Amino acid sequence: MKKTMTKAAKTEAIFTVLTLTVILVSFVLVTGCQKKAATRPEATVPPSAKEQPASEQKQKGPEKITEQKVEAIASKDMAASSVEGKEGMFEDILFDYDRYDVKEGYRAELKAVSAWMTKNSSASISIEGHCDDRGTNEYNLALGDRRAKSVKDYLVSLGVPSSRIETISYGEEKPLCTEQSEECWAKNRRAHFVILMKAGK
Repeated sequence: MKKTMTKAAKTEAIFTVLTLTVILVSFVLVTGCQKKAATRPEATVPPSAKEQPASEQKQKGPEKITEQKVEAIASKDMAASSVEGKEGMFEDILFDYDRYDVKEGYRAELKAVSAWMTKNSSASISIEGHCDDRGTNEYNLALGDRRAKSVKDYLVSLGVPSSRIETISYGEEKPLCTEQSEECWAKNRRAHFVILMKAGK
């Protein structure tokens, strides 16, 4: 009987030790996790994201021509001695590869050209059609001509008299850029404006 009680006592003692060990380990783990959770810093939001409105956080697209800019271009004063042969007053109209249709993004610019010509009735313009250097010279001369006439047709549709617009094609003969890259070719596929004066005006 004495031996049986000793074994039972040992078994109970071992069970008690194991139970206490499990409780102690659990306590240590819980305490450690709580400490880490308490000391972990909050995720910070960059100042730029906090301060800027949602509309300003979006990536800005290319600059659009507003009605105010159209009016500003149209209101530019014109003196015959200072604008005849003038270039760079209006932005070039760029084209996709082997295309001559006016892209929607340039229609506001052409509206500004139309408004300026309406105000300055003594002025006329020359539209130069240009291409990149891919393709034959003959093909590019024809393509440049179609580009210039496409821009002219759009201005006429806005009310500019056809008689005040000349067109000429230079094909690939007058590139803005000579590097062999898509970025360079894109700059050369353009319609360019030169301001003229009517004879006797």
